[in-house]
Parts: sequence; C-alpha cells; structure tokens
Amino acid sequence: MDDEQFRLFVRQQWGPLTRTAYLLTGDRGTAEDLVQSALEKTHRHWGRILRKDAPEVYVRRAMVNTAISWRRRRRPLEVPLLASDSEPVPDAYARVEQRQQLVLALRQLPRRTQAILVLRYFEDLSEADTASILGCSVGSVKSQASRGLARLRAQLNPTVPSSPVRLQGEPA
Repeated sequence: MDDEQFRLFVRQQWGPLTRTAYLLTGDRGTAEDLVQSALEKTHRHWGRILRKDAPEVYVRRAMVNTAISWRRRRRPLEVPLLASDSEPVPDAYARVEQRQQLVLALRQLPRRTQAILVLRYFEDLSEADTASILGCSVGSVKSQASRGLARLRAQLNPTVPSSPVRLQGEPA
C-alpha cells in the first residue's frame, strides 16, 4: 500500500519537483538527478513521512540539502557554449520573460538565499512553509528574501534601480 502511495506521489509531484530542482541547479539533467536523489531518500522513510502528512516538505528539504551538498563537493567547471547552444530554446518552465538571465543571476546568489527565493517565489510557498522546509525562522526567510531580491534587481537592472523586477508571488 505504501509503495503505491509513493508511486502516486511521484507521478503527481514530478513536474513541480523538477521545476524546483531546475531552479536550484540551472541544468535539466542535474535537476532530474537531484529529484531522483531526493525521492530515493524520501522512499526510505516513506511510512514515517506519510504519517506526518508532509511528503512535499520532506522532499523539498532533501532537494535543497542535497543541492547544497553537491555544490560544496563539485565546483562546477565553466564550459564554453557551442554556437548551436547560444540560441535560447523554448522552455516549459519559463514564466519569466528573461528566464535565462534570471536563472544565471539566481545561481550567483548564496545557496541558502537561492533556495529561499526558489521556494518563496517560484514555488509560491508562504514564508512559514519556506521556513519549515529550510528549518529556519520566518524572520530569516523574510530578511534573506529581501536581500536576495535586491541583489537580483541590481544584477538584472544595473542602470535602472527604480525599476524592480517582480517575481511571481512577490508582493507589489
């Protein structure tokens, strides 16, 4: 019974989890690896997680922790783009007009700040839910989100500080 519930959970959550992982890693292949790794960890404790009624929280926390761990172990090497890679390809995850620039700017933020922005504004989680997933206070989520958004704005609009970029779910 538990295995069937886990399969159903994976089928329902694969898309949203992969989108979150993509935003955390910046690469589709690595994002899929991250989701699989987090789901593997989740499956080991599925009965306990299901009893607490919080599998989404557990998986997202596992993804964030694993992404941070991978980043510490593997320093990414920069690979020059081939001419064929330089043209943007339509992306199913695109909700922001300048997705590539935003993801690049997002990847330059500290990992914890990046995780907070992804969970808050791309996954549209509340401050309390984000704090719960990351195991920190709501105040910490608020302050890091504010600093992270300010850095994104500065990177995306260096000459126009009065024209902020609004992310989905960000208050006006």
